[in-house]
Amino acid sequence: LLNGTPRKNSHPVLDNFRVEKTTLSPDLKEDEVLVKTLFLSVDPYMRCRMNDDTAADYLLPWRLGECADGGGVGVVEASRNEVLATGDIVTSFNWHWQTRNVINGYLLRKIDPRMVDGHLSYVLGAVGMPGLTAFLGVREKGHVTPGANQTMVISGAAGACGSLAGQIARLDGCEKVIGICGTDKKCQALVSELGFTAAVNYKKGDISAALRESCPRGVDVYFDNVGGPISDTVISQMNSGGHVILCGQISQYNKDVPYPPPLSKETQEDLCSKNITRERFMVLNYMDKHEEGLLQLSQWVKTGQIKVLETVTNGIENMGVAFCSMMMGGNTGKQIVKISD
Repeated sequence: LLNGTPRKNSHPVLDNFRVEKTTLSPDLKEDEVLVKTLFLSVDPYMRCRMNDDTAADYLLPWRLGECADGGGVGVVEASRNEVLATGDIVTSFNWHWQTRNVINGYLLRKIDPRMVDGHLSYVLGAVGMPGLTAFLGVREKGHVTPGANQTMVISGAAGACGSLAGQIARLDGCEKVIGICGTDKKCQALVSELGFTAAVNYKKGDISAALRESCPRGVDVYFDNVGGPISDTVISQMNSGGHVILCGQISQYNKDVPYPPPLSKETQEDLCSKNITRERFMVLNYMDKHEEGLLQLSQWVKTGQIKVLETVTNGIENMGVAFCSMMMGGNTGKQIVKISD
């Protein structure tokens, strides 16, 4: 349950969440199913749901004293729905943070475990919304051309979306893929495990100099997950005719600013003088391409062409712990909370 909303200009803390025990009615209505929760997701966009105004018409705010919700995957334990049977694996983008849920089965999507090679948590990551966001962001806004010797930079590169976007950029034909993240360990993982060309720790040294060293021919595509000064630095080194994939602005989510946040005058001038495209990307605008995208992501995961990194926290009582950690960069790859086996 949401216990107390942080002010817009503040970080979420554990006291913003509490856990309560409740009892579900054993009697299912027509079309309803009883599901046991297996995994729940925490994601940066959820910080916006802690404000009265989420700044997005497709996102409803969480309400004080009510159960939070987000991406979830589980198994059907009982059903009065004609298309779902006991034992079916299902998922939803609006799964309540509960160990069990009673929900109208038509609000759930049935999952074939073979799509994720048996790793059901991947439904919330690499073969789910973060994966689609990375895949369609690169495909729809990146303008990657095989053989064009392009360099892509990804901020938030060790997160759920960024870690996938870099791999997809490489598969789609980028010559160099550079990740920006916040620890040396994450940098090492990007290069040694995920195949990034190089990685930059923005918390150490001169990020501008490090980028120039990693991108001597400049930056052609920028997958922006963080915004703020990091993005200003990347954009200042972009080539004419480049493309910014405006995916997220996590560095700004704890501030009372509009979305997308306003840019500095210098950055606006860079975009204009270099004819760099920068359009807000929303994966929900491409629903007609989701099925094809999930099939491609599934194939890449099953063949090992995409490596999946996860940070797993155990227990419904630790949802707040996982959320606050994720918002401070405590995760490598997708932050997952395992609720039950």
